[in-house]
Amino acid sequence: MRNLNKVVAVLTLIMGFTATAQKPIIQTKYTADPAPMVYNDTIFLYTSHDEDDAEGFKMLDWLLYTSTDMVNWTEHGAVASLKDFSWAPQDNGAWAVQCIERNGKFYLYCPMHGSGIGVLVSDSPYGPFKDPLGKRLIDTDHIWNDIDPSPFIDDDGQAYLYWGNPDVYYVKLNEDMTSVEGEVVKIDSKPDNYQEGPWVWKHDNHYYLGYASTCCPEGLGYAMSDSAEGPWEYKGMIMDATEKTRGNHPGIIEYKGKSYAFGHSYDILKSKTSIFYERRSVDADEMKYNEDGTIQTIPYWNDKGPEPIENLNPFHRTEAETIAWSEGVKTNKTEDKIYVTAIEDGDYMMVQGADFKNGATKFKVFAQPVSGGTIEIRLDGAEGQLIGSSKIEKEAGNTYKLYTSNMEKVPGVHDIYFVFKGGDGELFNLDYWEFQK
Repeated sequence: MRNLNKVVAVLTLIMGFTATAQKPIIQTKYTADPAPMVYNDTIFLYTSHDEDDAEGFKMLDWLLYTSTDMVNWTEHGAVASLKDFSWAPQDNGAWAVQCIERNGKFYLYCPMHGSGIGVLVSDSPYGPFKDPLGKRLIDTDHIWNDIDPSPFIDDDGQAYLYWGNPDVYYVKLNEDMTSVEGEVVKIDSKPDNYQEGPWVWKHDNHYYLGYASTCCPEGLGYAMSDSAEGPWEYKGMIMDATEKTRGNHPGIIEYKGKSYAFGHSYDILKSKTSIFYERRSVDADEMKYNEDGTIQTIPYWNDKGPEPIENLNPFHRTEAETIAWSEGVKTNKTEDKIYVTAIEDGDYMMVQGADFKNGATKFKVFAQPVSGGTIEIRLDGAEGQLIGSSKIEKEAGNTYKLYTSNMEKVPGVHDIYFVFKGGDGELFNLDYWEFQK
């Protein structure tokens, strides 16, 4: 993550293709299996989490990110983990989840590979989530294939849960969303290139079944139907399979008048090794429909990422873990905060589309010095216009403190780059920041 040129070279060596720098929307952790949910005008993006030391799959918990503009994403840390299920193994297997809201409660459907599918419930999309059953919700004879659950509520109020690899299944859910109605149904009309990761949604009276296509590589295919129960007719690819997409998982939403497809890639994989590491990164792009309801194919993720829907207000307190792009930094969570850490000389992070109006005069940042250093505030590039800097000095105790510095007034909408300068090792930790007029 510190040097995209190195990343590109590594990908070329490992996966055998000529890569270009891409823009996954999350860079501070390895994320996969995106499950976006729109609630109260905010996108709640639940993801699985590949550990930094993963060899193969090593997945212990599920993360949450939020956004209102599709470009700046705020991390909320792990909202659930294998430890929330007393009946499941605790050492691995936190695969693709999906969350849905009904009657003011939030239901997170969670697969544990080889252990079936469970459900967690919360009064808030941020959690905490609790296991109401104390046992599997889905427990079939093909338990190793019971993965990638996808809930859907039809217009008549009937809820469904879909899942499965290499076949696709569904069952009706009762209104409580934690019990099933009737028998599990195996879909006979699954598309020939269906592999896993079903995602069901409705648009303009058409039902859609998105999925990861036959491995490997996996693209994102889709089928259409006149009913949530099928039959399903294959229509094409949401995103083509390429050598850059060994695995994939769709997540589809409509938000503020546009449609978006989420998936994942290996575009910030850091490890130069012959061992294949499952360290993936969530991507997103705008998705467009044709007049007949079919979907225009995305060749691959846009190297610039989605366009911003709205501007960011830099005059409000903004959590430091709100990031559009970063190099080198990581995030961490304690009981009382999430913060940006592992900050070293030359690292930076960026927020996109900040509207300074007539300009800012001051910058405030709540930071904890480690060895100490400086935050350079630049516009529209890591080497862009310098409008100010904030010195985070090492002090006795090295506790969090609010640092204030003067800014050059520059009006208009700009991308803000926080460029970190200092000596060797870690410089400081960041909790939040805010500009003042």
